[in-house]
Amino acid sequence: MQRIGWLCVLCVLLVASVQARQPNIIFFLADDLGYSELGCFGQTKIKTPNIDKLAAEGMKFTNHYAGNGVCAPSRCVLMTGQHPGHTWVRDNKEVQPEGQTPIPADTVTIAELLKAAGYGTGAFGKWGLGPVKSEGDAVAQGFDHFYGFNCQRHAHNYYPNYLYSDDARVPLDNPDLLHGAHWLSGQLAKGADANDPKLYAQYIGKQYAPDLIDEEAIKFIRDHKDQPFFCYIPTSVPHLALQVPDDSLKEYEGKWPDPPYVGNKGYLPNRTPRAAYAAMITRMDRDFGRIMDLLKELNLDDDTIVIFTSDNGPTYNRLGGSDSEFFESADGFKGLKGSLYEGGIRVPMIARWPGHIPAGKVSDRISGFEDWLPTFMELAGAADKVPGNVDGISLIPTLLGQPQPDRPFLYREFAGYGGQQFVRIGEWKAIRQGLAKGKIVTELYDLDKDPGESHNVAAEHPDIVKKCEAIMIQQHVPSQLFPIKALDKPVE
Repeated sequence: MQRIGWLCVLCVLLVASVQARQPNIIFFLADDLGYSELGCFGQTKIKTPNIDKLAAEGMKFTNHYAGNGVCAPSRCVLMTGQHPGHTWVRDNKEVQPEGQTPIPADTVTIAELLKAAGYGTGAFGKWGLGPVKSEGDAVAQGFDHFYGFNCQRHAHNYYPNYLYSDDARVPLDNPDLLHGAHWLSGQLAKGADANDPKLYAQYIGKQYAPDLIDEEAIKFIRDHKDQPFFCYIPTSVPHLALQVPDDSLKEYEGKWPDPPYVGNKGYLPNRTPRAAYAAMITRMDRDFGRIMDLLKELNLDDDTIVIFTSDNGPTYNRLGGSDSEFFESADGFKGLKGSLYEGGIRVPMIARWPGHIPAGKVSDRISGFEDWLPTFMELAGAADKVPGNVDGISLIPTLLGQPQPDRPFLYREFAGYGGQQFVRIGEWKAIRQGLAKGKIVTELYDLDKDPGESHNVAAEHPDIVKKCEAIMIQQHVPSQLFPIKALDKPVE
């Protein structure tokens, strides 16, 4: 009888141990996906059934902010937990022959912290925070395995002739579309019949990079099913160029008037640009669905928190054949990619963790990319290891459906696109534009009443403007790499 009693105790301890397993983390990051380009965020033309299901089974955040207005600085905020006034990378900046400004070796990233907490770490997609074998490379910044595009410009082609596996080039069976020094600048000849499919055949390869990247992510999850893992999937979809396999294109081809894009505004030509764009997002949704199906197959569904979001707002209208107006990509918000108005920086975000995050809930909590590092470290049981220079606030109470104090403020700055800053405090948003050259002017908007930022009320609320301006001064640390003239020295 005593032996039976000890066996019962042992069983209880084993069950408790299983239940206490650190949750797996999957962070799926779309590239230039607008706030309303998912069905669950109001899209009517593009189908995203798997991501919509994620929202039905999880929590939608309606006030979530990307790290910045373009790719590299936004990802730097995500990786470091610091807002853009403190991060190293504050704009897109290339280094030759291939890659972007590297984050320094002493940067502490989510991957490094989770790895130290016992997680397997993998990144699959577009990196953009340091060239291969530099101090900023993904494998130098805490990832056990990386597969995909190291360089953002290289990712402008979905049929590349190579990808990277860790630090090694993996040749692909695709044509070289680099066109010498003019990377992916193509244009149909004058007088050519833009409706002739044969003219576009040269821009199609055999191996579609997102498909290969998705397979690598699936393999990583399978290989790490018996230990906690952090699977970071920064896909390059739906960033330009407009390229998608025919089996996905067929779903949308002919659905709308769709004038050909001849390549006269950057990137590669496309015969059916609207259909291609929609098909790219739906194919991305399919790949996301494969990841979700895998979790069920491996019995990891209840042990995994899944996050879906985007790195910034939708791309500039007509660039590369895009059509943000047609798809109403920014949901009526002002601005697009590169802008710190809402359309360029507020992004869709969904979190799902069965049995923990309430299903079908919507949160209007103001949150941002810097919040994920402390959130994930708390999930990993290592909240005490969060670096002291992190600006983020853990989202755990909100995710679990519990009350959480309002955020004191959310700060953004961007050295690019003329130099910009904003502070959000509750419904109030103060924003500055043209800081790279002009006079400092602070605009103020009440986002509860005016989400489209159409009515500047700064003159009516000087006390709020003053409070926001004080935060702007306090939170901006000058950067030699990415200076903002009006902030870093007196404007003459």
